[in-house]
Amino acid sequence: MALTKSETSSFSVALPDEHATRRLAIDIANTVEPGDLVTLSGDLGAGKTTLARTLIRYLADDPALEVPSPTFTLMQLYELPQFPLVHVDLYRLSGPAELAELGFDDLPERAVVLLEWPDRVDHLLPPDRFDVSLTLAPKLKLEFRHARVTGYGALAPRVDRMAAVRHFIAESGYSEALRTRLRADASTRSYERLALGDKRVLLMSSPPRPDGPPVRGDKPYSAIAHLADNVVPFVGMANGLRQYGFSAPAIYQADLGQGFLIIEDLGEERLVAGDPPAPITERYEVAVDVLLALHERQLPDTLPVAPQLDYRIPAYDTDAFLIEAELLLDWFLPRLNAATPDTERDSFRAIWRELLQPAIDAPPTWVLRDFHSPNLLWLPQRSELAQIGLLDFQDAVMGPPAYDLASLLQDARVDISEETELALLGQYVRGRSRRAADFDAAQFITIYATLAAQRASKILGIFARLDMRDGKPQYLRHLPRVWGYLQRALSHPALEALNAWYIAHVPSLNTI
Repeated sequence: MALTKSETSSFSVALPDEHATRRLAIDIANTVEPGDLVTLSGDLGAGKTTLARTLIRYLADDPALEVPSPTFTLMQLYELPQFPLVHVDLYRLSGPAELAELGFDDLPERAVVLLEWPDRVDHLLPPDRFDVSLTLAPKLKLEFRHARVTGYGALAPRVDRMAAVRHFIAESGYSEALRTRLRADASTRSYERLALGDKRVLLMSSPPRPDGPPVRGDKPYSAIAHLADNVVPFVGMANGLRQYGFSAPAIYQADLGQGFLIIEDLGEERLVAGDPPAPITERYEVAVDVLLALHERQLPDTLPVAPQLDYRIPAYDTDAFLIEAELLLDWFLPRLNAATPDTERDSFRAIWRELLQPAIDAPPTWVLRDFHSPNLLWLPQRSELAQIGLLDFQDAVMGPPAYDLASLLQDARVDISEETELALLGQYVRGRSRRAADFDAAQFITIYATLAAQRASKILGIFARLDMRDGKPQYLRHLPRVWGYLQRALSHPALEALNAWYIAHVPSLNTI
C-alpha cells in the first residue's frame, strides 16, 4: 500500500564537503533508536559508506574504530553500548535468498540496521524507516553532495525533530561544534555535549510530551502525577535554584515551544565512585546540607521563566502520591504473576491515604523529586553547598521535605547501607532541630519512612514497566536493591498496617 503524504516527512541539505556529511551522520545517530532501519540510497561513490562509518563511530564513542565497508561480506555486526548495529551493503547481493543465508532474518533484538542499496530489496522494506539519499553534484564541486532525509510511517515525526535540532544548533552558533552523545537514562530527554573552541555546553532535547490515555476520570497519568510535559518547568526551577545560590545549570539559549535548551555543562563527576558505584560519604553529607539549606527557606510556588511567562509549581497532593504507589499494583505485581482484586486495591488506597496525611499536612517546600546519584554532580572547583550540581528537577512539586531525603538515602541505583542511611538521616534531623525549635523529629522520621515506602513502591512499578512496556530490561537489575529498601521502610512501627498488606498480597521478590 502506498504511503500517504501525512506518513512521510523529509528535508534536504547541501553537503559541500565530507565534513558536512559527517555532521549529517551525527544528526542521524542522535535520532535513531533501537530497532530502527536506516536505508542509505543514491549514486555510487556518493558517500553512503562514509556516512555509515561516521555514524557507527559516533555511536560507539570511538573515532578510531575500524569500520570496514561490508561490500564483500554484505553484513557487519557491531555491539554498541546502546544497542547492536548491523551495517549491510547489498550492492553485490545475488538475490533475496542470499540475505536469508547471511542470517538477515535473525538479527539481534533491538538492532539498528544501516542498509546500503535498499533498491535491491525494496519490496521487503518495512513501512517505518529512515532513508538518506545522497546524490553527486560534479558541476558544483567534486566533493559536493545533495542529501535528502526522509522518515516514513511512525518515524516521520523524528525527521521533523532532526531538522529542528539542526536549525536550533545553527541559530545558537554551534553548527561547527564537536558533538558527543550522552548516555540516556529512563526518560524521553536526550543530551549532547557541544564543544566549540574552549566553550563546553549541553544541548538538552525534550520534545513536548502529548497526554497519554485517561487512567482516572478524564486525566492521564502524567497530569495526575504532575509530570512536566515541556521544558518550561525545567527553566523555571533552574532559575529559582540559582537565585538561591544552588548549582543548577544556567540557561544560555531556549526554544520553549520545540523543547530545546543550551545549558551550562556541569561536568560528569558524581557523588559515587567504583564498580559497582558506592557512595562517597563526604559528598553525600554535602548533599544533605543542600537539602537542609533548601528546606529552611520560605520558597515561592511561582517562578519566572521568560518575560510575561511564569511557572507555577504544582502541589504534591494525595492523588499524585496514590497513583505513583499504584504502579506497584499495575506493573510490578503482574510481573510476579500476581493480581490485585478491586477490593484489595481499595484497601491498599485506604491504607496509603491515611499514612500520607501527615506528609500532605507538612509545611511544603520544593521537592525536586529525583534527588539521587544520577542527577547530582560534584563540582570541586566550587565551594560549600555550590559543590553539588543539580539536574533533572523538571518534575518538581511543592511537598514534604522528607521526600527528597528518602530519594537520596535510598538510592535506587546505588547500595546505601542501613548504617550510612541512619547516619545521614541523623545529620539531617540534627540540622533541622538546630534551625527550628518546633521541628518534630519523631514525626519527621515517620513521614520519611512513609515516603521511602511510597517511592520504593513506585520505582518497583516503574522498573517493571520499563521492561514490560518499553523493552528496557536493564533496570531489572535494580529490583533487589529497591525491594530491600522497601522492607527497610516497612519495618517502621507506624507502617504496620501497610506492611501487613504487602505481606499478604505482594509475593517475595525471589519469585521473579
